[in-house]
Amino acid sequence: MLNHPDEQLLVRTRSVVSRVVGGETLVVPVRGKVGDLASIYSFNGVGSFIWQSLDEPTSLANLVTAVEHEYVVNQDQARSDVMRFVEDLLSVGLVHPCQSATVVAGEANIQREWVPSHSQ
Repeated sequence: MLNHPDEQLLVRTRSVVSRVVGGETLVVPVRGKVGDLASIYSFNGVGSFIWQSLDEPTSLANLVTAVEHEYVVNQDQARSDVMRFVEDLLSVGLVHPCQSATVVAGEANIQREWVPSHSQ
């Protein structure tokens, strides 16, 4: 689904509500200002870690490295797990690729700008 999977920036959709409950992340899509309770998603610890990492645009390569270090697994296992999870998130519209992301560093602040590749 991704053109250059290691370089493509991904970000989670903003049209959801997510909360951590009992050690799991629950995600509810919001459609027309109402939660879609028929489509509740639940993520375990690793899924929750990836979900939190996708709050800002990030690449698949960065996700793999983060999971590899956080859970002390080898790169092949981390890559396989992250790719499968991200593909699932993409297929249900919880994550989408960004067309561009730029980081502009100033003396006192850093500004991040990104544009989703499709409407949310």
